[in-house]
This record gives sequence, C-alpha cells and structure tokens, in this order.
Amino acid sequence: MTSAVRTTDVPFGGVSSHVGRTSVVRDGIEWQVDAALVAYDHALATMDARVAAIRNDGAPDLVWLLEHPPLYTGGTSARASDLLDARLPIYTSGRGGRHTYHGPGQRVGYVMLDLARRGRDVRRYVAALEAWIIAALGLLSVDAFVVPGRVGVWTSHNGNDAKIAAIGVRLRHWVTLHGFAINVMPDLAHFNGIVPCGLDLPVTSLAALGCDADLARLDAALMATAGAFLGTREAA
Repeated sequence: MTSAVRTTDVPFGGVSSHVGRTSVVRDGIEWQVDAALVAYDHALATMDARVAAIRNDGAPDLVWLLEHPPLYTGGTSARASDLLDARLPIYTSGRGGRHTYHGPGQRVGYVMLDLARRGRDVRRYVAALEAWIIAALGLLSVDAFVVPGRVGVWTSHNGNDAKIAAIGVRLRHWVTLHGFAINVMPDLAHFNGIVPCGLDLPVTSLAALGCDADLARLDAALMATAGAFLGTREAA
C-alpha cells in the first residue's frame, strides 16, 4: 500500500541533492526517484546517513533510483591497470568490485535493506538482486542472464555476451549499500576509458539493443518486479 508521495520539479540537466525527487512508500519500503543528476559524493553521504538511520532509528529501507554526472568509480578490488584513460572524474568507492562508469542515461539503483530481517546471507542477496534485474528487463522484452564466474547481468548483442548491468554491493551492520547500474541510453564510449569491472568484454545498453525503453519505463519494470526481491511477497 502506498502511504506517501512527494514530488518537486527541477530544470532538466541540473545536479541536485534534494529537488526533482519523487518519494513513495510501498509495503514499508521507501522508493526515491531523482530527476536531476546526483553528485557522487552526495550519494555516498546520503547512503551512509540512511544506513545509520535504518540501523539505529528504525527508518524504512530504501530503494533510490538516480543518475550521476559522467564519472568513474573504483571498488575495493580496483586495479590501476584497469584505468585506461582518466578522461572523467574518478571516485573511490567502498563497494565491492573494480572500476565502472556512471553517467546520464544509466539507471543507478542504490539499495539500502536491513538483511538482519531478511536472512543474513550475502550471496543470496546478490543472487536476488541479479534475478530482480533480469525480471525487470524481461518486462522490456530483453533476455538477460547471469554467467558463472562473471559479475553483473548479461544479454546477447551481435552474437556475443555483453554486459547490460553492473552490480557492486557493500554491507554495514547487515544493512546493504550501493547496488546496481543498468545501461539504458548512456554514452557507451565512456566505457572505453576503463576495463569495466575488470572484464575485457563488451558493454551494451537498451538503446544499443534497439529496445524502445527509457528510464521511466525501466523504473516501472523495476517496481513491478520488486516484490519477491524485497521480501514483500513470495516469488511467483
């Protein structure tokens, strides 16, 4: 059941930490969708504050959907050799994994869930995150899958496996941080500045696949398929 909705408008292309945000609470989970680009350092600070509030103050779990300005992030396993061309700002991230790209046209999902109430199983959480993304992409007629030994969610493009979503997570006191990044219509050329997630394999997007989908349609698909992942209903 939806208990609250808040919306504030912002000019297209602005970078903001608080305006242009739609917030809705469903089944005890808060969903926030930012229309403006969100600065990466602000996102890190916001996640830290929310995790503390979930842990200490009983704040609701949060799924935060947003876009960043063009940038690279390095996870806890990042290698300097994977940074091929420092054409964009580079941020150190506490998430797992290596280097990745974030930018306009890519849907970033930061997921802050209390795993102490959902079973303290990190591998199960990551598998459920992958399954959620696959289910959402399926609603957009994209056949996505996981590949053993590789991080992220993949699809077939021009006869080859190509990554369409990256995953990187972190836990603090059994509350999750970070999450996923799904390529909708980003500038894929920016991935040439890194070895994405340490894998020298193609990266694709919904636009490159010819899928008629935008951020709003992907968001709707994510919300429609989130029940099993969030533990609000049993998987079908």
